[in-house]
Amino acid sequence: MPKRIITKFNSWFHRDRIVSNLEFFQDIIVISLCMGLFCVMLIRLCDMFLSFLRPLDLREVTSDILFILILVELFRLLIDYLQSQKISVGAAAEITIVSALREVILRGVLEINRDQIIGISIFLLVLTGILMALPWISQFFEHVRLTDYESTEESTELLSDKS
Repeated sequence: MPKRIITKFNSWFHRDRIVSNLEFFQDIIVISLCMGLFCVMLIRLCDMFLSFLRPLDLREVTSDILFILILVELFRLLIDYLQSQKISVGAAAEITIVSALREVILRGVLEINRDQIIGISIFLLVLTGILMALPWISQFFEHVRLTDYESTEESTELLSDKS
């Protein structure tokens, strides 16, 4: 009886089982985030259409449209994560660029002080650099992965030949 309990207790701590359980809970969290984002998008969309009944405030409508577009991109990022279990750096950088530009558009360039404009400009330049360098970086890492896989495959063949 105690051996059976001990083996059952030890089976709970197998690395594969722990990882699969954690991935399952992580997927539940991401799915709940997707549902929450979808609800927020619907609420903001309804608010935007209701604002058309009042006198038109261009800043408010622009803010709502840009905010909904940011939420749509975040939703797409989460869906991509659920499908491939990887975060798209390009999509995240695009979302960040749109978010930064939304803030500049809402406040107006003339209302933001010079230091913040310089900081936002540098931030946008860095994000643009990341977006432009992303294809080269991904090719480099793909080459590294292929090299590692090929060397592992060669060492496996060498080991099997020696046997």
